[in-house]
Amino acid sequence: MEDLRQPSGLFFVLLGAILIGVSFTGATAPLLEINLNLYTGLFMLVFGGALLWLAKRPS
Repeated sequence: MEDLRQPSGLFFVLLGAILIGVSFTGATAPLLEINLNLYTGLFMLVFGGALLWLAKRPS
């Protein structure tokens, strides 16, 4: 079976980068006072980086 950590990590890193980029355009959720796109993007970026790090580790 193929290791899914690398493609999943790349997906989360890409999605996190997109959300962080969108957060700087001023697009926010209308009912929230916080910038949810920024915090979600940062979490996805860290999670994707962890998956990529785990994929590169020797077994």
